[in-house]
Amino acid sequence: MDFPYSHSFPSATTLVFGFWVITLFPELVLGITRHYTFNIEYLNVTRLCHTRNILSVNGKFPGPPLVAREGDRVEVKVVNHISNNVTIHWHGIRQINSGWADGPAYVTQCPIQTNQSYTYNFTIVGQRGTLLWHAHISWLRATIYGPIIILPKHNESYPFEKPYKEIPILFGEWFNVDPEAVISQALQTGGGPNVSDAYTINGLPGPLYNCSSKDTFKLKVKPGKTYLLRLINAALNEELFFSIANHSLTVVEADATYTKPFDTDTILIAPGQTTNVLLKTKPHFPNATYLMATRPYFTGRGTFDNSTTAGILLYKQPLNPSKNLPLIKPSLPPINATNFVANFTGKFRSLANAKFPANVPQKVDKKFFFTVGLGTSPCPQNTTCQGPSNTTKFAASVNNISFALPSVSLMQAYYFGQSNGVFKTDFPATPLNPFNYTGTPPNNTIVTNGTKLVVLKFNTSVEVVLQDTSILGAESHPLHLHGYDFFVVGQGFGNFDPNKDPAKFNLVDPVERNTAGVPAGGWIAFRFFADNPGVWFMHCHLDIHTSWGLRMAWLVLDGPGPNQKLQPPPSDLPKC
Repeated sequence: MDFPYSHSFPSATTLVFGFWVITLFPELVLGITRHYTFNIEYLNVTRLCHTRNILSVNGKFPGPPLVAREGDRVEVKVVNHISNNVTIHWHGIRQINSGWADGPAYVTQCPIQTNQSYTYNFTIVGQRGTLLWHAHISWLRATIYGPIIILPKHNESYPFEKPYKEIPILFGEWFNVDPEAVISQALQTGGGPNVSDAYTINGLPGPLYNCSSKDTFKLKVKPGKTYLLRLINAALNEELFFSIANHSLTVVEADATYTKPFDTDTILIAPGQTTNVLLKTKPHFPNATYLMATRPYFTGRGTFDNSTTAGILLYKQPLNPSKNLPLIKPSLPPINATNFVANFTGKFRSLANAKFPANVPQKVDKKFFFTVGLGTSPCPQNTTCQGPSNTTKFAASVNNISFALPSVSLMQAYYFGQSNGVFKTDFPATPLNPFNYTGTPPNNTIVTNGTKLVVLKFNTSVEVVLQDTSILGAESHPLHLHGYDFFVVGQGFGNFDPNKDPAKFNLVDPVERNTAGVPAGGWIAFRFFADNPGVWFMHCHLDIHTSWGLRMAWLVLDGPGPNQKLQPPPSDLPKC
C-alpha cells in the first residue's frame, strides 16, 4: 500500500507494520479525501496452539492502518459480513461537525447489522500523531482494532528529530475462547469475567508463552538510527507497562498531541491511550539481542492475567552474524507500582509553544465532581449470583448511577426531539450521598440504574474532577471522553480538596489527552471547552467496567453560528 507523505523534506519515509510496508512519498496536496473500505469478516487465527474463528477487518489481525494527514477528509465504508451487530469508533478523533461518525453503539448511532454498511465521514482537524480505531459494541474490540496514523501537514515537520523509520506497536489481549461468551457469562452470573490467555504485541503473544515462540514480533533495527515507535494500548481490560532492555525511550507525543520530550526506561499506557516515543539504537552492533516486554499494572481485586508478552529488538547483523547472542530482558515495575505510575503520568506536559499552544480554560463556567468506581446491584429474585456476595452482582457507576444504554441512538433521539422515554437530563453534578471516598466504604454499595445526560451550553468552559472510590477496593480507571481532548490540570491521592487542591493546578502546560487514568485511591481534574455540539460518551476504557455501567454522556447544545450546530444525520445512518 503506497500512501503520499508530505513533510517538507524530500526523502520518502517508511512505516513498517505487521503485514504492511507503507511508503510515504512527498507531495504538495492539502486536505484531500482518503477513501477506505473496512470489511468486517471472519478469520481463522491460531495462537497458543488454539485456532479460533475471530472477527477481523479485511482479513487482518490486527486490522489495517488508517493513514491520513492533518486537514484530510476521511471516508471509511464499513461493511458487516458477520452475524454480530458492529460499529467502529475512531478513538480520539475530535469529530468536529461530524458527531454521527463517532461510532459508539446506541450513543451516536445504531449498530451496523449483518449485510449492511455505513460510511463514516470525518475531517481531521488540529491533530497529528497516533490514535486507534476499534469496534465499539460489547467486547468486539478484542480483535477488531488497528492504528490511526495522522501525519503533519505537507509544509510541517515533526518538532523533534526526523525518525529513520516509524513502527506502530499495538498491545492487545488474546482469548482462547470467544470474548463475547466471556462477557455474556460475567453479566449473567454477576461475577468477574474470565481473564485473557495472553497479552500480545501486534497480535503475537511472544516467546514467554507456551506454544508461542514462532508467534513473536521482531523489530529489526540498524545501529545509530532513530526510530519512532507509535505505541497503542488496544487491550480490553489492562493498563500496561512497556520496556526495551538496555534502551531508553523519549516520549514526544500522547493521544495525537505533541508533548515536551522526556526520557524514560518504562512506559505506562492505559487502554485507549497512545504514546509516540523515539528509540535511539546503539551506535555499533551489540553482542546481544534485546527483549521488549509488556505486562499489566493492576491495583484492583479479583483475578487477572499477570503474564508477560514480549517481542525481540533485533539488530541487523553484518554478513556473518553470530547465531547465539545472549537475550537480555528488561526490568519492569511491580504489578501494583502505583507510585511509579503517578510519577510517570506527572511528567507529561503539553508542548505549549507558539505553534502548538495549550488553550487551557483559565476560567470555568461549570464544575462537576464525579465519583467513579465499583458497586453492586441486587441479584434477580430467587437467583444466586457470583458477585461480591451470593445476593449481589458487580456493578460500576459515575456518581452512583450505573449508565444503561438505550435500545435506540441517544443522539438520534435528541436530534429528532424524541428523547422522552429514552434519556433524562438530570445527571447529578456532584454525588447525591457524599462519603469518605477513599476511606472506609459505606455499608450500602447498591448503585442506581439510569440513562441520564449532562446538558452543556455551547462553548461552556468545563472542569471535571474524577474521584476514585474505595468501594470493593480502590482501582485505577482510564476515563475516555469522546469528541474532545481535555487538559489534565491536576492529580493526587486521597480525597480531592476543593479548597486546597485547585491552587496547585497546572494551567500553563498541562498534558492534553482523550484518555486519562484516575489514580487508584486518588483523583484527576481536567478542563475543556464544550465547543462540539452533539452527544458524547464518557466511560472507563477497561471494558469490564464499561459493561458494568461506568459510563455517562454529555449533551452539548448548538451554538449560534452555522458551523456550530449538529448537522443532519447522513442518509445511510444505520437503523435500530
